[in-house]
Amino acid sequence: MRIVIFANGRMDWPFEIQNDDFIIAADGGARHCLDRQIRPDIVIGDMDSLSATDIARLETDGAEIITYPTRKDYTDLELALRKAQELEGDEVLLLGALGARWDQTIANLLLPSAYTSMCIRLLDGPQEISFLRGGGELKIIGNPGDTVSLIPLGGDARSVTTQNLEYPLNGESLVFGSSRGVSNVLTAESARVTLQEGMLLCVVIHQ
Repeated sequence: MRIVIFANGRMDWPFEIQNDDFIIAADGGARHCLDRQIRPDIVIGDMDSLSATDIARLETDGAEIITYPTRKDYTDLELALRKAQELEGDEVLLLGALGARWDQTIANLLLPSAYTSMCIRLLDGPQEISFLRGGGELKIIGNPGDTVSLIPLGGDARSVTTQNLEYPLNGESLVFGSSRGVSNVLTAESARVTLQEGMLLCVVIHQ
């Protein structure tokens, strides 16, 4: 099941919703749905970013409203991710996860690294972010000329090998905090990245 989560950040459209997508709105992310006449299946959070009129409209449209207290351990977006995990979504797309607040944006970027059972991607217009964990392989789909950046998280990424990138890596390490993996270039319609140890945040910017 593909789950699409709308967060309450900046939304760079367009994005195509499929008929069988399960839609979760994280609090104010529901306003993106209302603006685009998309019916969320679930709205979750402390509801501090929605008016009573918004909530009534969402309920009328058939959305399940799951309300949490303002004083809580998790952000609204993480509550949405936890619900996606409970629903056993195998692919999760996060929209509207970026915004003006650096703390929220950084937390949102790192959230997928904590949920290893799901394939999670963050989308923002022509940009997408995914994660690759040690022992895994990532297939990147795009067009020649697209920008690909591989950024290590939580420590060095060891034994990184790439195919169809302009600046190849052959079993090499990317050091945590270094910019070496930034601004590579796709040379075909697909590329592959394998990683033995560590974690990579992978950014693709489509031309």
